[in-house]
Amino acid sequence: QLQLVESGGGLVQPGESLRLSCAVSGFDLDHYAIGWFRQAPGQQRVGVSCITGSGASTKYGDSVKGRFTVSRENAKNMVYLRMNSLKPEDTGKYFCAARQFAMCPRDLDPARYDYWGQGTQVTVSS
Repeated sequence: QLQLVESGGGLVQPGESLRLSCAVSGFDLDHYAIGWFRQAPGQQRVGVSCITGSGASTKYGDSVKGRFTVSRENAKNMVYLRMNSLKPEDTGKYFCAARQFAMCPRDLDPARYDYWGQGTQVTVSS
């Protein structure tokens, strides 16, 4: 059974860093692009980043470019999101999701992803 489990969220102050992890099981990670998404209370889920099946290519939302870095270790069935210089507007529940194609879609539309984890909460506040 295909499963994704996020971890690593927490409460941090502005300017601090966090690393989120996404543990995947039940499928060959090489053939799936993985996306990260954020959902704030009362708002729609928005795309943060995507990494291709091989890890050779990545995409980022405009608000996180230069601050967030996505990476993966397929041998360990793990995908990571390193978040630096966190801002209060980065607050939300973060989800990882798998897409049944190895390539990232042209955009970071959540509708283009097929399997989702339960999310991990990130709160940035002083």
